Amino acid sequence: MTVIVRELRHEDPADTAGFARIRQQALPFILFTPESIAYDLERTHPDAHYQPLLAEEDGEPIGTAQVSLVYDSPDPGQGSLNIYVRPDRTGRGAGSLLARVAEERLAALGATRLHSWVLDEPGCRAFAEKRGYRASRSAHLLRLDLANATLPPLQPPPDGVELRSGADFADDPRPLFRLDAETLRDEPSDIDREFTDYDAWLTETWHHPLLSHELTSVALVDGRPAAFSAARTDGGTRYATVMTGTGRAFRGRGLAKLAKNHSLHRARAAGFTEALTGNDAGNGPMLAINTWFGYEIRATEVQYVRDLG
Repeated sequence: MTVIVRELRHEDPADTAGFARIRQQALPFILFTPESIAYDLERTHPDAHYQPLLAEEDGEPIGTAQVSLVYDSPDPGQGSLNIYVRPDRTGRGAGSLLARVAEERLAALGATRLHSWVLDEPGCRAFAEKRGYRASRSAHLLRLDLANATLPPLQPPPDGVELRSGADFADDPRPLFRLDAETLRDEPSDIDREFTDYDAWLTETWHHPLLSHELTSVALVDGRPAAFSAARTDGGTRYATVMTGTGRAFRGRGLAKLAKNHSLHRARAAGFTEALTGNDAGNGPMLAINTWFGYEIRATEVQYVRDLG
């Protein structure tokens, strides 16, 4: 059996479908669709040099890698590679070959530090450590049985607070860009990132095919966006909140919880049956909110870091 690695072709439906299927099998708690994979490859900022890779065994896709530079970090040289192999095709060299090709690509692009999310499982961690990566922070992937969950009842917003959907900002989403950029700076991460390019944010976030403007909830205080919960869907029955945050001046008032509850109720009313989210393991306040809603941890990933010398 021969394993090769090649670049994913976004114009080939078989490639994007194979990539999505492998990601779903290896890590079913993050939304991917063939359409979103093609969109990311076509539309991600050129400075990211984003390139998904496919590992094939005798022509059959068995592994994937997402490879890019973190172009919106103020610290140059940050590279990212995330590798997933079909659970029934591990141990055949696909992961090692994907890692080698990805590392060589990032080194040629000038990366000096590599970041990779690795499942918190002995075999996965040993694989990363064997390649010279060291463990850093961890993050939980959570799931809620939305069809059968007992959600907290909807409460009238406090005086001066109004709940809106992302669709209400269709004509001018710039206020949401400013709020997203502010909350991003406080998000726990090994990589500092800054949203400074509004056009790039429009392309990569606001117009992303998975983002649901209708299910994204925004809490306004005296007409100003103060907290939000951004929602994505897979076009079927799966829904995910991919960022929930509050502006610094409005924290401690329960606005993020209010916005997320609003989104969850509307998602269930729209027929979604499964809710997903992610949570930095050290972000106690957000983990407490998700536990309050009834989310359960279904997987944990560890961020591994390697410096290139």
